[in-house]
Amino acid sequence: MSLLEEIQSLKQSALAELTAAADLAALEAAKGAWIGPHGRFTALMKQLGKMSREERPAAGKAINDAKVELEAALSARREALELQASLPKEPTDFTLPGRRHALGKLHPLTQVTDDIVRSFRKIGFAVADGPEIEDDYHCFDALNTPADHPARDMQDTFYVGPQPATGGGMLLRTHTSSVQIRVMEKQPPPVRIIVPGRVFRRDNADATHNPTFHQVEGLYVDKGVTVGDLKGTVEFVFRELMGPDTQIRFRPHYFSYTEPSFEIDFSNTLVKKLGKDWLEIAGCGMVHPAVFETVGYDPEVWTGWAFGFGIERIAMIRYGINDIRLFYENDVRFLRQF
Repeated sequence: MSLLEEIQSLKQSALAELTAAADLAALEAAKGAWIGPHGRFTALMKQLGKMSREERPAAGKAINDAKVELEAALSARREALELQASLPKEPTDFTLPGRRHALGKLHPLTQVTDDIVRSFRKIGFAVADGPEIEDDYHCFDALNTPADHPARDMQDTFYVGPQPATGGGMLLRTHTSSVQIRVMEKQPPPVRIIVPGRVFRRDNADATHNPTFHQVEGLYVDKGVTVGDLKGTVEFVFRELMGPDTQIRFRPHYFSYTEPSFEIDFSNTLVKKLGKDWLEIAGCGMVHPAVFETVGYDPEVWTGWAFGFGIERIAMIRYGINDIRLFYENDVRFLRQF
């Protein structure tokens, strides 16, 4: 048998074995036996050197053509076997409707935050953000709360690393008021911002307290800003959030970075269902002149107000939730309700 005849014979045998492979493993074994590095067609190529110069071109062409044909057969069989392997093992009715992926929902705190932001944007406020790991200058000193100030005792907490005796340490921010300072340092007045974000306090976790919670603060600085502007803004926002029947009242209070300062109480049908007339909801006041001097604003020219409240508190009243810890337990039975 001549070499050309042997090539044709081997090709037919290889094609038969490749097309008859029952699975991918058998196909790989057939590939190795015929066209792999140690396959029979590879061995034929080595015999070309022993042939005469006249016979060599025809034999080489026949071997290459056979390898191309075998590669095509190998690829076609592999596709067929891979498709077969991907099919269900059990009979399947492909006319049945497909399985729908369940759509996720926003966390209730995110929903409330979005509603708060939407309400403030209606009256021209921008959203500002800042670091959660803050230095105590922006968190306290710039807000007229130096290290020896009594109002600092309830918030001076969660330091990252050693706390220098002379100040200047880094800590988890206790309120988002630090972002107000950073914005005023970079931006000349007028300023109209809200600052939603996560804050940290040294609280024991119970039904109404958590060491981590979310807060939103507002700041408005311009010429001629008054307490009347503050009350009008607060009434608009809380009626947007809690219903048109919401009423607001201010009570005198003390905050180191505002003067005068007030606690904000509100009343509506939700509050009355709880058997109360008023619920405390937020703190506010006119920005202290010392704060303006710290950031380089002239308190004789500019006035402003600031206020802040807890987002969890709004969500608890709005949805009738009696334990703040439910927001952080990630129980899907609770979260699916929103």
